[in-house]
Amino acid sequence: MEGPEMVGAEEGGPIAMKRARWRAVLVLPFLFLLGGCVERTAVLNPQGPVARMQYDLIMWSVGFMLFIIVVVFTLFAVFLIRYREKPENAGYEPPDEEGNTLLEVVWTAIPILIVAALAVPTVKATFALEKPPTEKVKPITIHVTAANWKWIFSYPEENIETVNYVHIPAGVPVKFKLTSVGPMNSFWVPELGGQKYAMDGMETELILQADKPGSYMGRSANFSGEKFAHMEFEVVAQTGTDFRKWVNEVKQTAPKLDEKKYTQILKPGLVGRMTFSNTHLQWIDHAKQNSHHADGKPMKNDDQSDEAMTNSHHHGE
Repeated sequence: MEGPEMVGAEEGGPIAMKRARWRAVLVLPFLFLLGGCVERTAVLNPQGPVARMQYDLIMWSVGFMLFIIVVVFTLFAVFLIRYREKPENAGYEPPDEEGNTLLEVVWTAIPILIVAALAVPTVKATFALEKPPTEKVKPITIHVTAANWKWIFSYPEENIETVNYVHIPAGVPVKFKLTSVGPMNSFWVPELGGQKYAMDGMETELILQADKPGSYMGRSANFSGEKFAHMEFEVVAQTGTDFRKWVNEVKQTAPKLDEKKYTQILKPGLVGRMTFSNTHLQWIDHAKQNSHHADGKPMKNDDQSDEAMTNSHHHGE
């Protein structure tokens, strides 16, 4: 015959369910600790001066806010324990205070100082990120065109073009000029810096730099359709010598890009890596307004001029 202590202890009983919940609570912290066993998150693994500046800003902001949280909860606990209701103070009535100028100034100044401590470094970093990390080295320029669902990289000075991968020299600032054909996208290489939008009919700039040779994965951080998740590219940072060798090899061995081939690349869909010994910038610049037709086909420079004249005529009416 079962004793009273066995009531509910059988499988599925209330006692067993309670024990299972406690086991889950005890195991949960260890599951969170497992997150520290994997490689560092790309955003928290800066590999260039731009990413490092943003990393420092993130750490400062998070640390400062955690400090405020600790102070607030500590004071909350102290006041809760020290000034809790006690039997000997059952008849206590606090004095009627109309105000305290000093305390009101303090309560107002504290939030202002908190906001300033977060805002000043953020504003300084925002303006600093718009300039090359160093003025001693001339940055190289790479035009980036986002399309469904691929990335096109054009080197105007080297007169070469790649699709879904890009080579850069390590230790040299790179000025990416971003635009898009169709939907807005977001150009992001987490280990080298933050993201910036690529938008149709306009141009934005993003300056990044890799400290050392290596491979860094980039992606779109803005939803742009069904195959958005596959819109990735590789950034290959090389020594200056290796980068120049790669450029010369592309010039000598890669095929030429023509308008027909480029139109095919722009069609919605996934494509593999491609390399060309010239760029589409020779006949079209998507950063200019109305740089493509409604059907997605690129508009030639002559078409752009005609379109601009037509728009100007309509605005003048």
